[in-house]
Amino acid sequence: MSVPQLNDEPRGEEILAVFDTAFGALLAADPAAFRVKFRKMAASAFAFYRGTACLFYHDLDRENPGRGDGREFSGPYLDERTSRVWIHGDLHAENFGTYMDSQGRLIFNVNDFDEAYVGPFTWDLKRFSASIALIGYAKALSDEQITELVEVYAGAYRERVHALAGGAKRDEVPPFTLDTADGPLLGALRVARSLTRFGLLDSMTEIRDFERRFAPGGGAIELDAATRYKVLAAFDGYLETLPETSLARPDSYRVKDVVGRRGIGIGSAGLPSYNILLEGHSDALENDVVIYIKQAQTPAVSRHVTDPAIRDYFQHEGHRTVISQRALQAHADPWLGWTELDGAGQLVAEVSPYAVDLDWGDIDDPEEIAAVVADLGRATATMHAAADDTSGESLVPFSTERAIDAAIAADEDGFAPLLVDFAHAYGARARADHQIFVDLFRNGRIPGL
Repeated sequence: MSVPQLNDEPRGEEILAVFDTAFGALLAADPAAFRVKFRKMAASAFAFYRGTACLFYHDLDRENPGRGDGREFSGPYLDERTSRVWIHGDLHAENFGTYMDSQGRLIFNVNDFDEAYVGPFTWDLKRFSASIALIGYAKALSDEQITELVEVYAGAYRERVHALAGGAKRDEVPPFTLDTADGPLLGALRVARSLTRFGLLDSMTEIRDFERRFAPGGGAIELDAATRYKVLAAFDGYLETLPETSLARPDSYRVKDVVGRRGIGIGSAGLPSYNILLEGHSDALENDVVIYIKQAQTPAVSRHVTDPAIRDYFQHEGHRTVISQRALQAHADPWLGWTELDGAGQLVAEVSPYAVDLDWGDIDDPEEIAAVVADLGRATATMHAAADDTSGESLVPFSTERAIDAAIAADEDGFAPLLVDFAHAYGARARADHQIFVDLFRNGRIPGL
């Protein structure tokens, strides 16, 4: 894979064209939010990489174009089945963290499924591997050390996929919990355990006239009557998408308050969203629940995987995000659902008190980094294996772990080198693209900003 020079004018124009396709409409609607997003992306090559899944898949598709109207993709380890696996879509080293599952357990796993879609399983592995190269470079690791980290990731993924394909029992491949995790993963779980619902509510709400309401300020936007009505109508539609097991106590869904939000993060710039305060699991004020309704985005992968059978499986992007998360994440958030608002698909989920992202800031020792990377490789394999003919969805009607296991077995020796070579090449490209992007942005060359 060639690496563009910093003064590569054609590459700059290419980046602008990809950005226009991915962000154009949202940027035009809310340029201020994108100025914030792009300044965050300008901070580092990794931040730029996080915010440019659209550019990543543009480059990947150009290197290995699909065949048959996007139904099958060429490239090592890809066949009719392994090019149609449910994938995360934005699998980088910072998209892992904690959540409380539907059984009340704190789990460390992959998170943020906004970009999830069906595509080649190697795309997830390549995106993660390049992110490790970027983290390693930022921590001044040598190329040899980065190579070893990617090899560790590939080996852990391969070992876990093979175990799952062989019918490993649950206690042989347990999830990462307070009882099974160690190192930084256990640290994140312990931090999550120390958090409380009261702490979250105290940061977002206040009590007025013996009832909890959203506090003014802090990004909350008061809604006019017409908008509030539309949001509540969308909420009613959301209730119909919840599993029956989530509806055991109807009073849990009594609405107490509604406010608007505006997304300004790297992944949510310009997307309208809303918070709804609910009664929760009891009448006690400390058990109230906050959920969010957020406009779902078009996943970058879907611009390159154009199979109509995949596209038409989903009602809209909100439905796609939820169905994908439920498939990829065992025992997902019981508040997870979808709805429509102003004709756009919406994702609905709890604002969890127990969400803690993996913090790479203090993970500096190469041996500790390697241990974490191995765990993330196992988590990736478990995620891919979950979303298949056993997930309750018919979109991927075969055992993904067996299909992937067979594909890798056909060329065991080439698997890790494939990811190593890609990690180094695309890591260098992302660093160069970051500099090009910074120059485009600071010199006023991004249209609309």
